[in-house]
Amino acid sequence: MSAHEKTFPSSFTFGVATSAYQVEGGIENDWAEWERAGKLKEPHARCGRAVDHWHRYEEDYTLALDVGATAFRISLEWARIEPERGRIDGAVLEAYRERLLKMKARGLRPVVTLHHFTHPTWFHGETPWHRPESVEAFRAYVRACAPVLKGLDALIISLNEPMVLLLGGYLQGLMPPGIADGAKTMAAMENMVRAHVAAREELLAVLGQVDMGISQNMLAFAPDRWWHPLDRALVRLGAHAYNHAFHEALVSGRLQVNMPGIGSTRVDIPGARGSCEFIGMNYYSRAHLRFIPRPPFIDFRFKDVEGRGLTDIGWEVYPEGFGQILGELRRYGLPVWVTENGMDDRSGLRRPDYIHTHLSQLLDARAQGLDVRGYLYWSLLDNFEWLEGWGPRFGLYHVDFETLERRPTPACHYFKEVATTRRLVTPESVLSPSPAQSQSKPVSLSLPQPLAQPRAAR
Repeated sequence: MSAHEKTFPSSFTFGVATSAYQVEGGIENDWAEWERAGKLKEPHARCGRAVDHWHRYEEDYTLALDVGATAFRISLEWARIEPERGRIDGAVLEAYRERLLKMKARGLRPVVTLHHFTHPTWFHGETPWHRPESVEAFRAYVRACAPVLKGLDALIISLNEPMVLLLGGYLQGLMPPGIADGAKTMAAMENMVRAHVAAREELLAVLGQVDMGISQNMLAFAPDRWWHPLDRALVRLGAHAYNHAFHEALVSGRLQVNMPGIGSTRVDIPGARGSCEFIGMNYYSRAHLRFIPRPPFIDFRFKDVEGRGLTDIGWEVYPEGFGQILGELRRYGLPVWVTENGMDDRSGLRRPDYIHTHLSQLLDARAQGLDVRGYLYWSLLDNFEWLEGWGPRFGLYHVDFETLERRPTPACHYFKEVATTRRLVTPESVLSPSPAQSQSKPVSLSLPQPLAQPRAAR
C-alpha cells in the first residue's frame, strides 16, 4: 500500500497540544523562580507573558479548528489553583471550567493534563516528591480540580513525562527542584506512581468514570558503539527504565527499575494495577548511549546517522523509532494516544515532511493491529521551551514573540489536508512550491540537550 492510499478511520482523532506554563503567561511557580536564579540556557530569559494564551484562548481554539483539529490538549496550572498550600483559588477553577466548556462547545475534545512539570512555589519546600506527603498534596489538588472536569468527556493525563522530571530534577539537577540524588530519585518515582493512583481515586469519586493515563516521553535508543557490550546493555536498561517502567507500574501494579550506579526499586503499589485506560506516548527522536567509566556512567548524544539532518534543537529525525516504540506498546493491550510529536523547525520548511513520515509509521502500526486512537501535534503554537527559552519553534503556527501575532506555517495546510480528508498524502502533493514566502527567517541550530532536560526527546 503506498502512502497515497493510506487512510485514517473516521474515529481517529487529530489534535494539538500545549501546556499551561509554556503558553498562558503570568504564572508564578517553581519554574519562574528557576528562571530568576539564572538557570536557563540564556540566563536572562523569562517566560513572563508567554504567548498570552490565558487571554487569547478563544483565538487559539479557532486556530486549532482551522487546521482540522478535533482535540486540544491543555494543562491545569497547579500554582494558579493552589498558590498557597491549602488555599484553593475558586476564581481560577471557574476560569478553567469556562475555557474547557467553550472548547467542548466548539467541537474540540478536551485533553487535560493535571501536572505538566511545574509546581507551586511552596511544593518543593513542604511536600517534595521524594517524601510521602507529596501524594496527599497532589490528591488534595486533584480533588479541587475534579468538578472542573464534570461532563466534558475529557481525556485525562495525570502526569506528563515523569521520567524527564525525575532525571532532570532529581538526578542531574538541571531543572526544579535541582536535586542530584539517586535514592531520592527512586523515592520520588514511587510517590509519583502513588500520586497517579490518588488522583484517579479522587476523579472517580466525582466523575464516576474516567479515561485516564500518563503521557510518557519515549525515546528510541541505540548503542553508540554497536559492538560494545556495555553500550548495548545501557540500551536495554535505559529503554525499560525510561520508556516503560511507569506504564508497566500502572498496568501490572509493580514498579520495577534498575539503574546501575544510580539506584533501583522494586515495589508493589496498591491500586496501581489496571489504573489507566490508555497509554500516552510522546515521541521525538532517537538517542545513542555510550558507557563511560565514571558517574553517571552514561553519555547521551543525538547523531545524524541517516543523513536527514538534525532538527534545529539538535535531535535526530528518526521516524522509524516512532514505529518501533509503537510496536513495543502492543504488550500492554490498551489503546494508545500519541499525546505529543513534533519538531523544532525554525524555517518551517521541514515540518510537513516530519509529520508525514511519522504518521506513516503510525498507520503501519495500526495496520499491524495496534489500537492508536489519536495524534496530537506538539505544539499548536511556538512557545517558551523550558531550559532552551525562546529559541526553539515547534508550532504549527509561528508566533512573533514581540507582537504575539500568530501566522500559519506550511505545516498548517498540510496538517489540515490530512486531518480533514483522513488521507495520508505527501506534502509535495498539497503544498505550493514556495512555502518559504510565509515564513520568518531561519535561525541557526542549537546544541543537543542532555537526556534529562524537558523534551530531551520532546
